[in-house]
Amino acid sequence: MVEFAITVPILFLFFFASFEFCRAAMIRHTVDNAVYEATRTAMIPGATADEAENIAESIMASLGVTNVSVIVTPGTIERDTAEVTVRVSVPMSGNSYLPVQYFHGDIVRELTMRREGAS
Repeated sequence: MVEFAITVPILFLFFFASFEFCRAAMIRHTVDNAVYEATRTAMIPGATADEAENIAESIMASLGVTNVSVIVTPGTIERDTAEVTVRVSVPMSGNSYLPVQYFHGDIVRELTMRREGAS
């Protein structure tokens, strides 16, 4: 009983920590995918910054992530805009499974692509 009482809390600590590490990895990879897909959407002629924001937000919503910040630069994509930059930021606080958080800060990804047809 004594061995059980000593080892089970340590076992549960590792078990729940592994869930938290997996969640952080899922969020990081989903942010990578969201920024890429949003930038690919924005670089196509006729696309708008709102469309790119909606793509990134919908990808992040598929994972249940909240408080997502999406910034598309420039805010208005004109016909002669040469490059589009999309920045996605997700705070780790409030996006974990456990009340005890192993990760602090934000996951931030930014991608710049040259627009199709831009000179």
